[in-house]
Amino acid sequence: MDLLNTLVDKGLRRELPTREEALAVLATSDDDVLDVVAAAGKVRRHWFGRRVKLNYLVNLKSGLCPEDCSYCSQRLGSTAGILKYTWLKPDEASRAAAAGLAGGAKRVCLVASGRGPTDRDVDRVAGTIKAIKEQNEGVEVCACLGLLSDGQAERLREAGADAYNHNLNTSEATYGDITTTHTYADRVDTVTKAHAAGLSACSGLIAGMGESDEDLVDVVFSLRELDPDSVPVNFLIPVEGTPLAKEWNLTPQRCLRILAMVRFVCPDVEVRIAGGREVHLRTMQPLALNLANSIFLGDYLTTEGQAGKADLEMIADAGFEVEGAEQVTLPGHRATAGGGCGSHGGGGCGPQESAGCGGHEGSGCGAHEDGGVCGTAAAAAPASAPAAVAAAAGEARTDLVAVRRRGAGTDLAPNA
Repeated sequence: MDLLNTLVDKGLRRELPTREEALAVLATSDDDVLDVVAAAGKVRRHWFGRRVKLNYLVNLKSGLCPEDCSYCSQRLGSTAGILKYTWLKPDEASRAAAAGLAGGAKRVCLVASGRGPTDRDVDRVAGTIKAIKEQNEGVEVCACLGLLSDGQAERLREAGADAYNHNLNTSEATYGDITTTHTYADRVDTVTKAHAAGLSACSGLIAGMGESDEDLVDVVFSLRELDPDSVPVNFLIPVEGTPLAKEWNLTPQRCLRILAMVRFVCPDVEVRIAGGREVHLRTMQPLALNLANSIFLGDYLTTEGQAGKADLEMIADAGFEVEGAEQVTLPGHRATAGGGCGSHGGGGCGPQESAGCGGHEGSGCGAHEDGGVCGTAAAAAPASAPAAVAAAAGEARTDLVAVRRRGAGTDLAPNA
């Protein structure tokens, strides 16, 4: 199809598609989805080969957030039965991070709920970054702490942070429908502060909140203008107890088209599949590796993810390879541009996840030996008849949403 040939040519030249072309990708039929994946896959392989970067989330502080982001299980007024705890100590966070690094992760993402960090919070996170880096040579650390005040990005950089994540989440036009306690402009300001401080900027979106195709294209074009090194694509995990609990708007094919559109608009940027891939892509996850070059390993912030062992098997079976600590994530022209991913040899930056930070309400990370889909042993078993029928009929798979009960903030081993 002429559209796809044009988009491949533009992607190989790092040329921005038109809005009409991006919208046309989202409007393609399910019959054409494999052609869309194949085309976007050429762009992905050109810039990133067959490498997959693994990232691991550590939820430093869970719940108790004063913000009202509708997608988030940690929000003000949430009745979701999630883990709630205050700041992990540096040694606790370091132990949690070690599990993900042992599982193959290259980057650790340190996330904390809340509007934004106080200066004391920045000191806490600085101590955690130091503990992790002292014990794990070459590890990348991304902080995700909410809205930043003047000077805080510089302090995180001095403490050893490589990157900062803060997602735009949705279009500027509809942002007020999702969150009222801060603005879209506040989020843009934080990404700009991180970039200016020399941190690798990480900013992405959440799909599936009831947005239009135009909203998706708007937010991705805004991200391209901000020029982050990594763009996490979250698929809404509708958690009971949140305002968007009934928003089940995604199919695996829709998710693939969204990822392809992001790849065409951001061809040489690390595109990460973040929260919700297990719930919405399901058995189509391996196809998505042809579009994104980065994923989270294991559990998310407040919900469980696919078992870490299953992630690694999926990557190998699909013909991809885990990116090593010695490999630079970004293409040379980005890695050497200053503050970009991989700009310090084995360090640098890569991708990441939004609950004020990176993944989204259900994001966060881990993984574990006996976890199945959503990390539970039960999910690893054959689907029940009702679940199988629901999947075949394209209905919501609420059985794939499980609240995280292990890892950070618990006495149980993490899923890694």
